[in-house]
Amino acid sequence: MTPVPAPDSPPATAADAPHALTRIVALRRVEIVTQALVLAGAVAGLKMPLAVAPMAAVIALLAAVNLVTQWRLERGGPAGPGEIFTQLAVDAAILTLLLYFAGGSANPFVSLFLLSPTLAAAMLPARHAWAMAGLTLAAYTFLMFWNLPLPPPQGHLAQLDALLARATGTAPEHAGHMSGFALHVLGMWLNFVISAGIVVFFLTRMAAALRRREHELAAAREAALRHEQILALGTLAAGAAHKLGTPLGTMAVVIRELELTHAGDGALKDDLGLLRQQVEHCKQTLSQMLASAGQARDESRQAQPLDRWLAELIDAWQVIRPRARLRLAFNGAGPAPLVAAERTLAQALVNLLDNAADASGAQSEPLQIAAAWDAQHCRIEILDRGPGLDDAALRGLGQAFRSSKGGAETDAGSTVGGLGIGFFLTRATVERFGGQVDLFNREDGPGACTRVTLPLARLKVHSP
Repeated sequence: MTPVPAPDSPPATAADAPHALTRIVALRRVEIVTQALVLAGAVAGLKMPLAVAPMAAVIALLAAVNLVTQWRLERGGPAGPGEIFTQLAVDAAILTLLLYFAGGSANPFVSLFLLSPTLAAAMLPARHAWAMAGLTLAAYTFLMFWNLPLPPPQGHLAQLDALLARATGTAPEHAGHMSGFALHVLGMWLNFVISAGIVVFFLTRMAAALRRREHELAAAREAALRHEQILALGTLAAGAAHKLGTPLGTMAVVIRELELTHAGDGALKDDLGLLRQQVEHCKQTLSQMLASAGQARDESRQAQPLDRWLAELIDAWQVIRPRARLRLAFNGAGPAPLVAAERTLAQALVNLLDNAADASGAQSEPLQIAAAWDAQHCRIEILDRGPGLDDAALRGLGQAFRSSKGGAETDAGSTVGGLGIGFFLTRATVERFGGQVDLFNREDGPGACTRVTLPLARLKVHSP
């Protein structure tokens, strides 16, 4: 005859309420079984002449309410604190009806009325909690004056009255005025067991939910901070792209004049041609960045196999880094899945390739790029032979303006440092697609391994 404990966390939003109702339905099934067993035990075991028919009808009514609640869950739809309050009120009403036929306020289970306002105070707004307190107080008061007396138990339990009365030192009062003292003591004990179990179960679940919410809030605050940094970087990048257009145009004109002036110098002509190519690439990159800023994924783009997309991306990257040597390997069930990825994801992988090439510098061993896939995920590993990462660099990775490039020598022979922006933006981009980026030192000698794991479902996968 216990009321249903409420869900383990406050349904503050409509999205949380269905989960709360699901738990109520599950726990109410336990309640219905418990009430039926208690009624059967009191009538068959203790030989108590209770009003079996109306009490069984009340339990059946609760079962019907639970079926309606289950049907409501299957239909879905919004729900709020008012619906949770109604569910708790139904349990309080069922308890009131059962106690009416079993002694009213004299029944030891009457203290179970405290659970409904306690759970309401923990889950619902204050007005609902006070309303539940008033409702249960009214029910308790009603049972004090209107109830069917609780009949005394028969058989062996009745013989325990005198023994328990003498053991507690209250034999005269209870022996003279009560004939169900043993039932009252055992009922209070059982009431304590049930109440303690429900309270501990509820509070531990609520504490776990609060810890989970705190973790989610911390992750949300971290994501918000990262997004603010990305927005700031995007604003600065847009301004820089706008300002760089003029000097790049001037450089292109000057290079063209130098080519015309020194047309007979073959070595200088080659160098000027390479310089002009790099300037044109910078102008093209700025134009693409400004054209694609703020745009969503290009859904009209033709899907292509994953291995071909990676190969084209790497070929385009080698145009920018012609001196970088690499070894490419694909490992996956053929044919490769079809994908249509955003340009931002391609740029993120280019950033990782640049980092690996800068770390390797003038090393003779080429970069190793391995791509593998299955039905759900794609994994890309980039292995270099640079100096690797120390503990401080590993701790700072992924934070803006924290770089692992402590003056690495590039493939062109120059020494550069890093601002940490590339890896920061790369990780943010990959996480936006539901993936993750892991960077760790290689086990087979100096160097680092960058591993990118992506869910294929986020890359617009089609059946090959």
